[in-house]
Amino acid sequence: MAGGLEPHLEALRRELRGPAVLSVLIALITVAITFLIWRFVQGRRSSRKAVLLLGLCDAGKTLLFARLLSGRYRDTQTSITDSSAVYRLSRDKSTNVTLIDLPGHESLRLQFLERFKAAARAIVFVVDSVAFQREVKDVAEFLYQVLVDSTVLRNAPALLIACNKQDVTMAKSAKLIQQQLEKELNTLRVTRSAAPTSLDSSGGPAQLGKKGKDFDFSQLPMKVEFVECSARGSKGEEGEADLEGIEKWLVKVA
Repeated sequence: MAGGLEPHLEALRRELRGPAVLSVLIALITVAITFLIWRFVQGRRSSRKAVLLLGLCDAGKTLLFARLLSGRYRDTQTSITDSSAVYRLSRDKSTNVTLIDLPGHESLRLQFLERFKAAARAIVFVVDSVAFQREVKDVAEFLYQVLVDSTVLRNAPALLIACNKQDVTMAKSAKLIQQQLEKELNTLRVTRSAAPTSLDSSGGPAQLGKKGKDFDFSQLPMKVEFVECSARGSKGEEGEADLEGIEKWLVKVA
């Protein structure tokens, strides 16, 4: 009986050494490696719980920070250090992120970005929609420095451009702000190509957007959204802030 089974066993051994089984094994190894990489990336992402509030001085970051945390209006002044607090994203308080308000002064902002950028799950870049036309070059300059940073490029945190002070009649729309920023960032990319502000992971100059094409935000490795908001609110100090768009976005990126 054993002799009768031997040809069948030999045929099975030949099958197991065949190209079909090898293909299956390669596929299984590929799936396993992909799963391990996904777990690693997810683990790194889950360890980044900070949402950074960035922007120029007087853009309204600190009032936005206070409104998100307490809902109440308070007088603010130019920050010279960071402020952080846990922000609860759900009623059961099981989901939260750490909001970090960073100084917007030119001499401090990159120093504080350097300190906290590795922990950033997301970035809220606050723009003064009223002063935007006057400050567009400075806004684009700071945003450019953020976007070509090697750590930011590698981690690709979600980015929200919060067009603040929409309660003021002269405020520029989010659409216009996006168009103007894309134009200014494209100009900066050209003028800075010979002297980049950062290096990418390969050691070469960081590339903003796609080479040979005019810059737009869809070319970035992170998802970028624009929202109109008002940390002060249309009814002033006694009223509520208009932050619904930011609050929904925070829930989405948490």
